[in-house]
Amino acid sequence: MSSKKKKSVKPPAEEKPNELRVQKIKAGTVIDHITAGNSLAVLQILGITGREGDVISIAMNVHSKRLGKKDIIKVESREITADEINRIALVAPKATINIIRNYKIHTKMRIEVPDEIIGIVRCENPSCITNNERGIKSHFSVVDRSPVTLRCTYCKRISSQDYLVEQLQGSP
Repeated sequence: MSSKKKKSVKPPAEEKPNELRVQKIKAGTVIDHITAGNSLAVLQILGITGREGDVISIAMNVHSKRLGKKDIIKVESREITADEINRIALVAPKATINIIRNYKIHTKMRIEVPDEIIGIVRCENPSCITNNERGIKSHFSVVDRSPVTLRCTYCKRISSQDYLVEQLQGSP
């Protein structure tokens, strides 16, 4: 009778079994700490459909020490603009943006909701002057940053973050 011991199979030392592994990108943008479940809204805001040919990585509802759960987007070969960052701030106010060049973080910034939002979203009030007069841009003051809540400076209507997300996605 031979008594052979069963060998336990262990992952190689460099692998961590519970670690999220997403390939590094050479150049582009990483949007991290997106409010869980909002990554598809962020892609829509950026006009990214997947048909552009760029490699896009999306991780949804992953563990985060800071947020509990978060989403992450990596877009290769594209650096987002300041206007796009302001749009993202309305649906993912705690997000961070990393601009990657040559596999390294070139610029890292935390998104901040500005005090005023001008010309990005429409007022929810159909009677507001911004919805009825040509040439008048919408103008909102920020009432709350988490969740984002805006007040129209013309008609004083309050808009919730849910309304803003729907609008930026093109729903209303």
